[in-house]
Amino acid sequence: MESVFTAGVLERIAASDVLVAFDFDGTLAPIVADPALAAMRAPTRRLLAQVARLYPCAVISGRPEEEVLRLLGGVTVWYVIGNRALQPPDEVERLSTMVSEWREVLFRSLGGLSGVSLEDKGVSLAIHYRRAAEQDSAVAAIREAARGLENARLIAGKDVINLLPRGGPDKGVALARVKAQLGCTAALYVGDDATDEAAFALPQMLGVRVSPAADSAASYCLRDQDEVDDLLDRLVSLRPRREHRQEAMWRPATRALS
Repeated sequence: MESVFTAGVLERIAASDVLVAFDFDGTLAPIVADPALAAMRAPTRRLLAQVARLYPCAVISGRPEEEVLRLLGGVTVWYVIGNRALQPPDEVERLSTMVSEWREVLFRSLGGLSGVSLEDKGVSLAIHYRRAAEQDSAVAAIREAARGLENARLIAGKDVINLLPRGGPDKGVALARVKAQLGCTAALYVGDDATDEAAFALPQMLGVRVSPAADSAASYCLRDQDEVDDLLDRLVSLRPRREHRQEAMWRPATRALS
């Protein structure tokens, strides 16, 4: 896995008709112990706004759309896609009911486990164990508790295990549909964990993983989350102002996946 700053890589992508897309947690914002306190650094916010004026730009997150919009804090990007928009509209109610049942089962099993917390995302769950004193034991307990859940698939992240409906759409599906709607010939996607792998694996994709991993489908990497600002700055510097597309506007997530 090479650094995305390898000579010529970003120059080629910036000169193309490219969609630029980002995960939020661990990518645009540092990972924090309490997900409600996640926030972009001020330079990241400023640079992301500049990138979104020069490129078609999307933020794709496992959080609910309204929460992503709040965390963007007024930065206008073309598309904001949260976990509900990853699902067909007629599926959201059914999946929400299923996840609610999962939550009740897990709360009974894990409610007394110190340092473990459940985050209900409506159509998925995130089980955080960053604060657990014995993280290996916490992971084993989480996996054991989730083993009997019907139609649940587990995706490990950074100090979190995500529970998603088996066979449901993912970030790769969402990104491919946005790219097709815009008619972009290529896409750059930046993410940081296993939930981003489906996007990294798309064709005509320049996948950039925050922190290198030998088993990732991403071809390129950033050393750490701090380098996201360097990437944004480089994208701005490579895109002539005259290429700004006047039709750029924020579009609701539901339109992105219509």
